[in-house]
Amino acid sequence: MKYIYWVDSLSNPVFPPDLEPDRDGLIAAGGELSERVLIEAYSKGIFPWYNGPPVMWFSPDPRLLLYPDDFHIPARLVRLLRRQTFTVRFDYDFSRVIAHCAEVPRKGDAGTWIDPQFEAAYTRLHRLHLAHSVSVYQGDELCGGLYGVSLGRAFFGESMFSLKANASKVALFYLVEWLKKENFHFIDCQVPTEHLVQLGAVEISRTSFLDQLARALEYPTHNYCWRHPLT
Repeated sequence: MKYIYWVDSLSNPVFPPDLEPDRDGLIAAGGELSERVLIEAYSKGIFPWYNGPPVMWFSPDPRLLLYPDDFHIPARLVRLLRRQTFTVRFDYDFSRVIAHCAEVPRKGDAGTWIDPQFEAAYTRLHRLHLAHSVSVYQGDELCGGLYGVSLGRAFFGESMFSLKANASKVALFYLVEWLKKENFHFIDCQVPTEHLVQLGAVEISRTSFLDQLARALEYPTHNYCWRHPLT
């Protein structure tokens, strides 16, 4: 059985550069979800998933990326956007967005990894303007959204939800428009899903991903409150 690195949150660095994932993408275990640990993890292509305890850290190979210019807009979504049924806001309702991501069932998922510890950790990142949300409304009703982490010109998508059909796709469309405007390189979708592949996401090797991540991190982080991308 492959040895899994046990995280010491006080070490520097927290994640040594020579770590290699197992066949499931697991690269480390333990530690905490502090801002310092999370920022280092994301900057090295590592993310937490399925909190036990202990926290389990992943860096899968291959990796699923969505390049903003390659986003495929389904015809149904085009028609929905033209009807202007929804209102979209950035960084407006983060706590409710992450709570719904934890609560709303997703196809193929038996449960959620977003427990109160995760919610608290990413809310702290949000207060630092490193975690961002896109929320979608019909009238005053929150009906979809997503959240993720931003470092340099990389956006790490964490989770999305829909309470009404295609609401999460609306959130993703507006996120992509924002990322295009700000010259982001990619959205890290982490692991393949049929849904994201249909929207234009592609699998690349972990080595290629880490190279692209390093280039994206050469740019300053957009650590401020994001605004609606089309205004």
